[in-house]
Amino acid sequence: MSSNDRQLQVHTLGPAGTNCEAAAHYYLEQHHHKQGRVLLYGTLENAVDGVMTNPADSVLLGCVVYPKLNEIVFRNLKSMSLHECFMMPTHRMVLAARDRSRIRTVVSHPAPVDLIEDLGYDIRLVTSNATAALECSTGGADACITTSVAAEANNLEVIEDFGPVQMGFSIHVPHGTTL
Repeated sequence: MSSNDRQLQVHTLGPAGTNCEAAAHYYLEQHHHKQGRVLLYGTLENAVDGVMTNPADSVLLGCVVYPKLNEIVFRNLKSMSLHECFMMPTHRMVLAARDRSRIRTVVSHPAPVDLIEDLGYDIRLVTSNATAALECSTGGADACITTSVAAEANNLEVIEDFGPVQMGFSIHVPHGTTL
């Protein structure tokens, strides 16, 4: 069986609707891993643990703007290393809400928060863009910065569309793994 036929597992940031999830599917497609699988976690730190449970068939996919990617790299030097990086556009990044009523509180992943930071909102940070959409949809905030995919999945109305962002994604491989 060739390396492209095996069940490569790409561990990354979830829940469904994150840019990391989209990048993981893109990575599998670009590398012709037809049997590949994407596993989603609440944080990239948790995804590292998932990779190490099955290191021979697993990689970690990170986003270069993930707030603690440097810590993930340096804390795991003895077990994994950076293998490659690639670029792709994110989903459209949006400010979304349940409706168009007044926005006071906004939930956001730390990475895109600068899109709205100077607008006077009370900003609360969460672990991913998709988590922001989930929290907003259940009334945890008036609005969120999220992906267009997560906004649609959570029946949120787009208030402002910032468009896609050209983004870098990193692939981290346990020592001894061949891709």
